[in-house]
Amino acid sequence: MITARKLRIALTAGVALATAVALAGCGSSNPLDEPTGSAGDGASTDTIVVGSQAYYSNEIIAEIYAQALENAGFTVERKFNVGQRDAYMPEVESGAIDLFPEYTGNLLEYLDADATATSPDDVYAALKDALPDGLTALDYAQASDQDTYTVTKQFAADNGLTSIGDLAKLTAKPVLGGAPELEQRPYGPTGAKEVYGIDLGFSATGESTLESLLAGQVQVADIYTAAPAFQTEDIVALTDPENMILASNVVPIASSDVASEIADVINAVSGMLSAEDLVALNVRSTVDQASAGDIAAQWLKDNVVD
Repeated sequence: MITARKLRIALTAGVALATAVALAGCGSSNPLDEPTGSAGDGASTDTIVVGSQAYYSNEIIAEIYAQALENAGFTVERKFNVGQRDAYMPEVESGAIDLFPEYTGNLLEYLDADATATSPDDVYAALKDALPDGLTALDYAQASDQDTYTVTKQFAADNGLTSIGDLAKLTAKPVLGGAPELEQRPYGPTGAKEVYGIDLGFSATGESTLESLLAGQVQVADIYTAAPAFQTEDIVALTDPENMILASNVVPIASSDVASEIADVINAVSGMLSAEDLVALNVRSTVDQASAGDIAAQWLKDNVVD
């Protein structure tokens, strides 16, 4: 696991900003300090354009990338709230946007509808193969925004549930709640039967899925891993040891023209961004109503400074 000190060194070393001072660990090596000059020989003097979806969680990640690059001496332009994948991918592919936070499984499905990979490493490998020419996938993070089979902590404790497979031992048939299309997805009731031998009912709870779970109207709910509810409510995601559910880890997609120049900085960020971090960042946005800029700055300060 990348330590805070290693992240600090990676952020500074990648652009040769006061390298000797940074490696000595003195105060001026803090990558949150304002750069004293332009990027050195190790970095391009061109502006890095960082984009984001029209989605608060994605914008926070993009802002972390942007501030980390700025702290390392790069000039950054923000092009946030571009829209959904059909709107921003053409700009990423054209090089109009240099760096974009994506999600491995979701992007793989967009690029290759016939892909069969589901585990984090397999999905990442397939994604790298599926990316259009001119794009590079940098290191993916532990943080993800993907489907889960989630139950209340009380229901898990009462029934000894830790993994999806444990649902098979329930005497009463559990009901899975989620978006209507979940019923036909490979990780819906049919997939659960094939992979884990579980008989599930289904309820198309849609936007009320969390409320339906908390009210006991369904016993299992499809809640995305980055949902603030994992911090604000007493719920827990069941583990998926068979990788039935498509992994969708946060992954930086970069223009190949700049990928090597920014890799040290952005890969170090990915190495520190945990699933719990992403939930907490989203809570700060939705509950505390903090700005993406403030949230990103605090995360970098907490994770970069010794």
